Amino acid sequence: MSAAADRRDDADSGLRVTRSLLIPPDELQWRFTTSSGPGGQHANRAATRAEVRFDVNASASLGPRQRQRLLERLGPVVSAAAADERSQHRNRELALARLRQRLADALRVQVPRRPTVPSPAARARRLQEKRHQAERKRRRAEDRGGGR
Repeated sequence: MSAAADRRDDADSGLRVTRSLLIPPDELQWRFTTSSGPGGQHANRAATRAEVRFDVNASASLGPRQRQRLLERLGPVVSAAAADERSQHRNRELALARLRQRLADALRVQVPRRPTVPSPAARARRLQEKRHQAERKRRRAEDRGGGR
């Protein structure tokens, strides 16, 4: 099977966000409009800009924790758009990739940081460096003739 066929099968089966989350295609709403910017008549007439929206509240593919995390971090509707390319097909792929990345980033569980304490050796190095810097400045002042 070719890479293009793999992508087509992947798009037909839904949007794979994480190992545990596959969003079916019927939960994604698409909108196509004309792109702004240069491109002449093609850009003015062809609906190549792609925008994809995902309704978090209405989704049946999300678990309760996933839904809560997405609502807290992204809100009830998540969207992504692409108008980078002249091809609607390529802009669809880019919009899907951007939506996938936004959802994956929002679903990532952040491990709480455990505060650490500097080791006794690190404290000693810090104090030694402070003494060394103070000595260096004292010598500069003496060299200029402004010593105490």
